Amino acid sequence: MKILKIAITLIIALLGLSPIESHAQLVFEPSEWDFGTIREIDGRVSHTFTGENRGTTPLVILDVIASCGCTVPQFSRRPILAGAKTSITVTFDPANRSGIFNKELTVYSSERKKMATLTIRGRIEERPKSIEERYPIAVGKGLRLNISHCSFSYVYPEQLETCAIGYVNTSPSPVSLELRPRKSSGLLSVSAPHRIPAGATGAINLSYLIRIRSPYYGTLDDVLAVYVDGIVSEIPITVHGIAVDSPPKDRKTAPKVQLSENILKFGAVKSSATTVQQSFRLTNEGSDTLHIRAVEIGDHFSTTLKAGEQIAPQQSVVVRVRLNPSQLTPRVLSDRLIFITDDPERPMRRMRVTAIIEE
Repeated sequence: MKILKIAITLIIALLGLSPIESHAQLVFEPSEWDFGTIREIDGRVSHTFTGENRGTTPLVILDVIASCGCTVPQFSRRPILAGAKTSITVTFDPANRSGIFNKELTVYSSERKKMATLTIRGRIEERPKSIEERYPIAVGKGLRLNISHCSFSYVYPEQLETCAIGYVNTSPSPVSLELRPRKSSGLLSVSAPHRIPAGATGAINLSYLIRIRSPYYGTLDDVLAVYVDGIVSEIPITVHGIAVDSPPKDRKTAPKVQLSENILKFGAVKSSATTVQQSFRLTNEGSDTLHIRAVEIGDHFSTTLKAGEQIAPQQSVVVRVRLNPSQLTPRVLSDRLIFITDDPERPMRRMRVTAIIEE
């Protein structure tokens, strides 16, 4: 980019033009274009915007930045004299998109100053998709799913979170379906048919509902093995969520977590060593008491931070993380300490913990 800028400056100098663009003004009329309704099946569409330098000095377009990779501009970096015109051709690719689109492109000068904004918009008519495209996951015997993973992010008490996985039986015969827990949180509800007729479509419904009378905090991980006609599929169904407190109505007086470290590094540790430890400071910068709801850490590390702990406003605690390398072979260890609090802004905090085990 630096070389390009120097080259542009030299070109302007050779032409006897002033490199100062303070009085340059690039105007596109119109600066917006509506493609109307386009069909995805027809492929890319293009429009050329015409701009005029209405200033008193020459200018150069250094770059045109699009808000999406689906939008590609073409333009010239030749100097535009005062009163002269230039063009920018914008090509939009509707592949794998549908509905209304609105994309912006920003035009920059050789001085990295914003000179203009161009906008394209329209509506995409989705092309007809095959069964394989709509249900890309084959689980066996002609049964296909549209997705195999559901992520709920935060799951709040008494708030039902539901995910629907669509299915289709493409075989000429009915198939049986069974979902067996391979990893269970004990909180996932599953609604699925036991028998699916030939050609039938439908949905497997998966949901989490945490009751206030039986509170749960932390990671929700469920893995369901898919059996079709008694044969297990190589592709399981996975479901993930994080159970936290409901956000308060007034966040101004809420607790707030601040960590002294984001990564805890043990460095090189001899496998013959006894237990070693590192520490970090956890501070409550809020105006209310901070409650530690859940603490999760891998098998190789342990921590002094426990669920149920409370930290007063503007107070800190030192959290120790321990490692016993005596049973470990030489390797690089990387794990995560995850803890859940009632900080409404970031109820889940994740800290990376690393160590290098040496002989």
